[in-house]
Amino acid sequence: MRVEWAKGDQARDAGLTTPAYIRRYNDIPYGDDRDWNALDVYRNRYKAGKLPVIMLIHGGGWVYGCKELYQYYGMELARRGFAVVNYSYRLAPEHPFPAQLQDTVAVAAWIMKHADEYGFDTNNVFAVGDSAGAHITGLFCAFLTDEGYRNQFAFQKPEGFRLRGVGMNCGVYGFEDHENDDGWVERNVLLGDLLSHPESPACREQIDVLHLVNRNFPPAYIMTCEGDFLKEQAPFLHSAYEKAGARSELHIFGSPEHPLYHVFHVTVQEAEGQKCNDEECAFFQGLIGRD
Repeated sequence: MRVEWAKGDQARDAGLTTPAYIRRYNDIPYGDDRDWNALDVYRNRYKAGKLPVIMLIHGGGWVYGCKELYQYYGMELARRGFAVVNYSYRLAPEHPFPAQLQDTVAVAAWIMKHADEYGFDTNNVFAVGDSAGAHITGLFCAFLTDEGYRNQFAFQKPEGFRLRGVGMNCGVYGFEDHENDDGWVERNVLLGDLLSHPESPACREQIDVLHLVNRNFPPAYIMTCEGDFLKEQAPFLHSAYEKAGARSELHIFGSPEHPLYHVFHVTVQEAEGQKCNDEECAFFQGLIGRD
């Protein structure tokens, strides 16, 4: 998977360069693992002062990916007026869950600690995740809003940190079998890499976002598309939000006649991806300053 997926991502980004309007800070350590605990910060150099922040949580089936593969997508988000924190996290199977969640929490702590240095508005922090990254985003929301869930782990919530809103893009959220579920086989196979004991109901329950959503989850822009093999997961998450009394919007791009593809929005050269990113960032902008 790592070899084949890398070929596609490298082809997607061929010829792209850092735009002149972006100021970037590269390879900043945020944790103890020198191989994986590194992040970049992207800012629009024409936007002064403290900016709202987007944490960018990459996908890759929990076993693949790094910040370099999301840099151009991250800089597109920064163009829209955000300070983007794009980070790598430890991958399974070498680092099973909860390493990915622990690294995400460490990035949140880093943001709080370095807000003045990089111009972060810590009252307006958002997160975007796609595919497995959306799953990690959901677990991060549960960690931040549910003390009982948080107490299952040895690491702590960063003092003063909160998410104003999240973007959940082409994500995986639940692990039950459903009729006509094209993504069931792949995500359950990959659970064998993510979890130390994938056969354990307790371990699976600990990572099932659909059963963790609560009324205090941050507002969510939930996105999928025709052609996404995880398409049915987005309505499940939207329903879980509604049942919990939390706010979410469900957006489905493309059509049966003109399907798109899984995580199409990361391909910044295409109009549909730009439209999605515009709408998601506008959703975030609409949340700024609200309580």
